[in-house]
Amino acid sequence: MSSQNHKTIRSTAVFDLTAPAGVRTPVGVELRYDSREPYAVNISFRAGMSGQVDWLIARDLLADGLVIASGEGDVQIIPQPDDHELVVIALSSPSGQATFEAPAAELAEFLNETYDVVAPGDENHWMSFDEELSRLLQNDMH
Repeated sequence: MSSQNHKTIRSTAVFDLTAPAGVRTPVGVELRYDSREPYAVNISFRAGMSGQVDWLIARDLLADGLVIASGEGDVQIIPQPDDHELVVIALSSPSGQATFEAPAAELAEFLNETYDVVAPGDENHWMSFDEELSRLLQNDMH
């Protein structure tokens, strides 16, 4: 695909950060999908007054998590059996853990928009493995 065919989809949402005591804090997020990285969705969480935390999540994992508990380790996405309008997104890193409740309908709508750009199964047609390998090797050299 030529670069003029590439497209970026962006959507904003509010996820609830859930604390162990059941306290919920709304957090603004931006979901971003770029056809140059067709297998991934970037989720940017607004952290505090001036920062953001970015997570790159497999698009398939996000889609699977809408219907069945998915993921292992650092990212888990789990539909709520008692509330089909919510999905739990649990993130874990060396610096900490966070659990969010996200609106399932908004995630599904965002994913549908990404499928309009790159259909499931067509991801390999949207990236150049030679370019990716070259980029990775350049980054390793610096």
